[in-house]
Amino acid sequence: MPVNPALHRLALVAAVVAFAVIVLGAYVRLSHAGLGCPDWPGCYGQLTWPVEAQEITRAEQAFPERPVETHKAWKEMVHRYLAGFLVLLVVAVNVVAWRGAGSGSGTHRAGLRWLAGLLLVLILFQAALGMWTVTLKLKPVIVMGHLLGGLATLGLLLWLSWRSGRQGAAAGPRPLTALRALILAGLAVLILQLALGGWTSANYAALACPDFPACQGQLWPATDFGEGFVLWREIGVDYEGGVLDLPARTAIHLAHRIGALATLLVLGLLAIRLLRDPAVRREGAVLAVLLGAQILLGIQNVLLGLPLLNAAAHNGTGALLLAMLLWLTYRSRPSRSAPVAATVSG
Repeated sequence: MPVNPALHRLALVAAVVAFAVIVLGAYVRLSHAGLGCPDWPGCYGQLTWPVEAQEITRAEQAFPERPVETHKAWKEMVHRYLAGFLVLLVVAVNVVAWRGAGSGSGTHRAGLRWLAGLLLVLILFQAALGMWTVTLKLKPVIVMGHLLGGLATLGLLLWLSWRSGRQGAAAGPRPLTALRALILAGLAVLILQLALGGWTSANYAALACPDFPACQGQLWPATDFGEGFVLWREIGVDYEGGVLDLPARTAIHLAHRIGALATLLVLGLLAIRLLRDPAVRREGAVLAVLLGAQILLGIQNVLLGLPLLNAAAHNGTGALLLAMLLWLTYRSRPSRSAPVAATVSG
């Protein structure tokens, strides 16, 4: 049975909600609704978005620089509500973890508590990033950090659910242990590529190359990597729609394509190695399907002009790939004495 059944179930539920927050956040950003509410945590000074004519009039008087767009405001607020629910779940995770219920050694229970505590710190920092995303008007480094923070939250919740789950879940097949170096390399490459994807989206560079495999009809068009990868820019600028010129956006886009190729090579090799061994063939099949879907969605983003649902699915599949690599990392840990003691019979 799970080491801590209540914590295990709660962490899994929170992980599902975190995944939903990531996908919904991508949908909000890609539908240009990130500033649908110009203030935080409310929306035009109220807990819900303005709907009635009088509410809209008051809102536009209070925020004359940002006319009310109801179709954007409701998306932003729904995302905030769901993110707020995730914060409450993480608080509940900490309550359950620090109560110390369940089996396992004292060291193992302490590890669960520290994981839960780290999650709480991270989710509170995520809330701050969400606020800064609005108050700093979609500053690219904040937007990218907010995305990476959401992915880190998902990863920690999954790790906590596995650590509080069945004892046998920690002992993976020997082929996974033999591939641990390649798995860790794949995880590192994927995290870098996810960061590049976040930077591409935050700088509105996804359509800098409207064709594939060429870019602007050329193998290597004019680029400006120095300008494209300036992380910290001035405060007070409205970054909605992007402020970079085409060569800088092209550099960002091409960097993301190069990262995609590196990810395909490393994770493709890992999938092939897994598929060759019957003991881990299922893991290899899942990785191959997710990798293939992610590459296809990325190409379709370019060829179809960044359709909203396709782009949101691209973000979601990236999160699933991260979850898969984390699972392989967890299961490939070298075998050691089990940290979990047998449940004491009553």
